[in-house]
Amino acid sequence: MEATSYIILIGSTLLIASILTSYLALRIGTPLLLIFLSVGLLAGEDGIGGIQFNDLGSAFLIGSIALAVILFESGLDTKLSSYKAAAWPALTLATAGVAITTGIVGVVAHYLLDLEWIEALLVGAVVSSTDAAAVFLLLRVGGITIRDRVRSALEIESGSNDPMAILLTIMLVEAALHGWGTPLELLSEFLMQIVGGAALGVLGGFLLAGFINKTKMEPGLYPVVTLTFALFVFAGTNVLGGSGFLAVYVMGLVAGNVRLRGAPGLRRFHSGLTWLSQIVMFVMLGLLATPHEFGTIALPAIGLALLLIFVARPLAVWLCLLLFRFTANETTFIAWVGLRGAVSMLLALVPVLGDLPGGQVIFNTAFIVVIVSLLVQGWTIGPMARWLKLLIPPRRGPVERVELELPGEADQELVAYTVRDKSPAARGQRLPRFARPSLVIRDGHVVPLHKARPYQPGDMVYLFTPPDQLPLIDKLFASSRALDQDDREFYGDLVLSPDATVGQIAEMYGLPMSLANAHLTLRDLLRNEFGSACEPGDRIRMGGVELIVRDMEDGKILSVGMALEPTPVSKPRVPLFLRPRQLGERVMTWWGRRSFQRWQRREKRRERLTGPTRTGIPSAEPKETQ
Repeated sequence: MEATSYIILIGSTLLIASILTSYLALRIGTPLLLIFLSVGLLAGEDGIGGIQFNDLGSAFLIGSIALAVILFESGLDTKLSSYKAAAWPALTLATAGVAITTGIVGVVAHYLLDLEWIEALLVGAVVSSTDAAAVFLLLRVGGITIRDRVRSALEIESGSNDPMAILLTIMLVEAALHGWGTPLELLSEFLMQIVGGAALGVLGGFLLAGFINKTKMEPGLYPVVTLTFALFVFAGTNVLGGSGFLAVYVMGLVAGNVRLRGAPGLRRFHSGLTWLSQIVMFVMLGLLATPHEFGTIALPAIGLALLLIFVARPLAVWLCLLLFRFTANETTFIAWVGLRGAVSMLLALVPVLGDLPGGQVIFNTAFIVVIVSLLVQGWTIGPMARWLKLLIPPRRGPVERVELELPGEADQELVAYTVRDKSPAARGQRLPRFARPSLVIRDGHVVPLHKARPYQPGDMVYLFTPPDQLPLIDKLFASSRALDQDDREFYGDLVLSPDATVGQIAEMYGLPMSLANAHLTLRDLLRNEFGSACEPGDRIRMGGVELIVRDMEDGKILSVGMALEPTPVSKPRVPLFLRPRQLGERVMTWWGRRSFQRWQRREKRRERLTGPTRTGIPSAEPKETQ
């Protein structure tokens, strides 16, 4: 009994230490996952705590459960609209990108770590996938406002590339222990993992939603049901030969995009459980590490980490995104947000559990790679977005939304807005009945409603409203983009109706146009250019102005901006990340300049030997004839 109490006391102390240090870390911008890992290292056998934890089997079991919980919550919190914007590029990164990264890192690891080829490729496989917890945490909690397509690509990739890395790791361990199978066997196993995992995930998601919506239980049981369903699908899919990690992510994605009873409470529960899972997993892996063994491989491992950050990941991202409409700076940012985390360290346990000769070297290398990744990339995501000029103005909308579980079909939300300067509410405009506040807070104090008018900039107003009224309420409390300097620079100087035709706009502002486009509305013109991937901020040139997508709702363009002075084309910060046409133009320009310089040198040598010639370009000072 006393030993059990000591274990619980030590575990709770580590959790409290992680939570307290994470509060301080948020204030100074330190990556939280690095803090959790540091707590485990300090408490481990080489740290000040001296705790010896060497149970690899338990660590893998706990880590797998924690990762399943994290992936389920990631899917639950991802909207299908994100897939409409960035599904194909993200899935290409999650499959081909993982394979390319594995190959590049594996080849270099073979020579740097002096490992057999299979073990070297295992090093590449375990560090090939980005960490969903790290990426979601930095993008969502960090408050980095970048374009939806870039954010969606990163979040979908991080949530869906784990199965590919897991599959490669397991196949390589099996090959090291039992030899390679036939190509047909490898292909069938790959398809079973991917197709089986996706199919069982979809089935599990619909079964979970149907069960919750059709049964009446105590409210406290619904979170328990979702958790047990998620773990059941995860384990059952693994037993049947599919990818349990893919299945649990897809299950969360399906359940999170249908109407679910008690959805607000379920999301809060799984959000808290995900935080707990991240802390437990990183602290446990920190306890498991033995830093005194890092000395012999520290330099090669750091070299591999830098290779992964600056060569392997960027090259894989560039090759995978060549066919998609990402700018060079967006490609650079996606390449940089390739954080490695708990997934890499968890996969690195597989070779150790399989008793491979180089298993411990693989785990120690993966551990160092994760630390370097969190140190180099985790601290610089925000500065990198600013350097690449990818930050966009925050969207208008409520500061806070609270979904309410009401009897019957009542569909209401409690929303909170901050009254903005120069907004209709601040200018004294009478609000419609559906937008009248239920509570007003001014300077930290509740103000009676009959004394609150006129509303002042900075007031926090709370009101009940159906979700479909939110776009109208946004316009009443938020500042007009036409009056906001930052928004005007990004969204344009004028606001146009998307139903106006190209011909009408061209005639009104004296702009050139193509006769074939004259009958198109601005909405159709932008849709033809950007397709289903259209999002706020997309822009096209029309003569000397730019047309910009300003506001959208449910995929429909609500307003179009016009920039009277088109934004100067920002030069790629990293010239390597160019589209094929741009890269070809630069290569041809360089080759042409080089060829011209060679021709000039040949001509100068010829002039020194034979005198100037009248063919080609004459010399600057021809000799006078005698």
